Amino acid sequence: MRTIIRRLMFVYCAAQALFALAFILQLPLVTNLWPLPYTGSMSFIFIASMFLAAAASTFWCIYYREYGALAGIALDYLVIFGPLCIYALQLNADHPNSKMMFFVVACAVGVIAGLVLLWWSIRIPISQSPPMPRVAKFAFIIFVVALLIFGGQMVLKVPNLLPWDISLVGSALYGWMFLGAAVYFLYGLIRPGWSNTGGQLAGFLGYDLVLIVPFLQMLPTISATRRTSLIIYLVVVISSGLLSIYYLFLRRVKASSSQAELESVKP
Repeated sequence: MRTIIRRLMFVYCAAQALFALAFILQLPLVTNLWPLPYTGSMSFIFIASMFLAAAASTFWCIYYREYGALAGIALDYLVIFGPLCIYALQLNADHPNSKMMFFVVACAVGVIAGLVLLWWSIRIPISQSPPMPRVAKFAFIIFVVALLIFGGQMVLKVPNLLPWDISLVGSALYGWMFLGAAVYFLYGLIRPGWSNTGGQLAGFLGYDLVLIVPFLQMLPTISATRRTSLIIYLVVVISSGLLSIYYLFLRRVKASSSQAELESVKP
C-alpha cells in the first residue's frame, strides 16, 4: 500500500513542480485558467512559489519515507482549499463564469485529497529524534505569528499588504494560502521533530527560490509606499532560505527512525 501511495505522491509532486514552472513562465495554458481578472505578473509568480513549496515539502516527506509528516501537508490543504472553495462559490454566485466554476471544482478536489491524506497519514507515528533544532523552533514561532496576522489581514481585505498591486478579491484568496502555511508550521511545533521540520524547511526553500530574484529586481524601482513591505518580505525570504539551506544541506540533519520502524504501522 505504501509503495503505491509513494509512487502516486512522486507523480503528484512532479505535477506541482510543472505547474510552478508554468506559472513562472506565465504560459497561457495555466494563466488562462486563473479565475481572477487583472492578475498581474507578480501574482502569478507568487502562485508558482506556493506550488513549488508544496511540491518540495511533499517530495521531502516521500523521499525520506516520513509518511507521518504528510499529515501537516494535509492540514495545509484543508485550511487553504476549504475556505477557498466556499469563497469561490460565493464569487461565482455573484458573477457566474466557467473559470470560477473550474476553480471551485479544483478546490473541492484539494479538500478531498487533504481529507484522504490526513486520514491515511495521521495514524503513522512521527519520530521525535532528532528533535527540532532550537533555532528552527524559534523561527517557526515567529513565522506562525506573522503568517496568522498577515494572512488574517489579507482575508479581511486590508489593502496594500503585498509589495505589488493586487485586487481585494485576490488578497482574500492569497490570505488563505498564508493561513494554511501557518497551520502547517504550527503542526510542526505541536509535533516537533526533524521528521516534520525537514519537509517544512524544504517547502520554505522552494517558496524562497521562486520569489528572491523577482523581489530583488523590484527593489530599485518600487514606490516609497511599498518599499517597507518589500524589505520586510525580503528579510523573511532571505532568512528562511538561509535557515533551510543550513539545516538541509550544510548541517544535514537526518531522522533516526529506521525503515523497519516506519513500516511497523500500516494503516
